[in-house]
Amino acid sequence: MAKDLYAVLGVPKTADEETIKKAFRKLAMKYHPDKNPGKGAEARFKEVNQAQEVLSDPAKRALYDEFGEESLSQNFDADRARMVRQYGGGRGGRPGGGSVDVQDIFGGGGGGAPGGGDFGDIFGDLFNRGGAGGGRGQRAPRPSRGQDIEAEVTIEFASAVKGATLDLTLGDGPPVQVRIPPGANEGSRLKIVGQGSPGGFGGPPGDLRITIHVNPHPLFKREDDDLHLDLPITLAEAYRGEKVKIPTPDGEVTLKVPPRTQSGNMTRLRGKGVARKGKDAGDLYVRFIVHVPTEDDPEVAKAIDLLADKVPDPRVGMKF
Repeated sequence: MAKDLYAVLGVPKTADEETIKKAFRKLAMKYHPDKNPGKGAEARFKEVNQAQEVLSDPAKRALYDEFGEESLSQNFDADRARMVRQYGGGRGGRPGGGSVDVQDIFGGGGGGAPGGGDFGDIFGDLFNRGGAGGGRGQRAPRPSRGQDIEAEVTIEFASAVKGATLDLTLGDGPPVQVRIPPGANEGSRLKIVGQGSPGGFGGPPGDLRITIHVNPHPLFKREDDDLHLDLPITLAEAYRGEKVKIPTPDGEVTLKVPPRTQSGNMTRLRGKGVARKGKDAGDLYVRFIVHVPTEDDPEVAKAIDLLADKVPDPRVGMKF
């Protein structure tokens, strides 16, 4: 019994392109031979792949909707098929009613088609069968490349900046090892050659195409290949200009706070940002945030009173 390609993908005949694509991705991951060994899964995968190839192509889908499984044959001739249908060939009647003898279509008394050919040859031509040589063989199908498989993965901020190796599981199959190169960003695309759907009739497999999403970092922000960090420092560190430890993608480094630093002042560490292959590394921009004591302490209050007499009004001259 002929298989309904819509039923193979589990979608209605009114399904749009996106619905068909989603259904294919889900089934392709489920029955991919590399992830789900066995003849049953392989046969099911081939059915899913064929259905996708036809229903994702507007022209092929239109012919399939009109003629069904016949349209899938090699060198199918839609014009000839419509001609035969118009005169009742294979339908048992013409549009006006009443049965039709195939000889009536061509007005022949000897069952011949125009030009002396056998009427069966015309049907054979629809599928590249028969012809002047009388051959009944069908040309071997051409190898076709397998479909690409789309996947998405979410990684941590540090993994995106420094690179990472992940084991990505597709459906119920074994994991596929994926190398995330240093410098990946939100929305970056990665192609794994040959890890897509198997090709048809000995053709090459498709590719696995991955879209990368990156979780935000609680401290660092990224702009292109530059990183930004808000660094809290104490009043003493800001006033004296002391050395402090700060994290970077390359590990912890020592930073000298400029003496008398104000909250909001910035400094730049060259080459301590995102490093990508073939490009100069970005920079790390550090913004100092001066923290004041938050506890209610009489001694701190005394020190602040003493300090207040030494600090001029920072708002002098401010106006709209």
